[in-house]
Amino acid sequence: MQLQTPRLILRQWQDSDTTPFIQMCADDEVMRYFPKKLDTSEATAFLQRIRSDIEKRGWGLFAVELKATGEFIGFIGLHVHPAEFELADAPEIGWRLLPKYWQQGYATEGAKAVLKYAFRNLRLDKVISFTACLNTPSERVMQRIGMQKLREFDHPRVPSDHPLNKHVLYEIRRSDYLHIPFC
Repeated sequence: MQLQTPRLILRQWQDSDTTPFIQMCADDEVMRYFPKKLDTSEATAFLQRIRSDIEKRGWGLFAVELKATGEFIGFIGLHVHPAEFELADAPEIGWRLLPKYWQQGYATEGAKAVLKYAFRNLRLDKVISFTACLNTPSERVMQRIGMQKLREFDHPRVPSDHPLNKHVLYEIRRSDYLHIPFC
């Protein structure tokens, strides 16, 4: 399974993605809105779960490469949370890019392609997204792709006194998505 945009290819992971993925998960800038960076073993285990999810479902958090150069730039896609997680009623759309690819519209471009696939191919009823309230760049991407803010909440896996505990939840429903001009 592969999704393409004018500048990006969203695809299954390749072995050559492993090193830049591990570096991305250990990068201070990339991980500043997460409770902690991932060490090599944690990042490797996370990548294995991502790959396994795609193999099982046919979709998930896709590796993203630039069409022009074939460079790995991060991931964009859908993630299903465990049933015990409060927000498990819909897949979450998410993205994580290497810093040198920020502020170039790649997250928005890739996320639009993922939403199109989610609603037109998978026929999902809704997609959610959430991030730390401090992560305004990701929140802006949510807004650009047509998502609506539902509420703020305390993340159950982040200590209540941690600065990243407060999160913001967005969603988009298929019925609303189909009325957005870019879809």
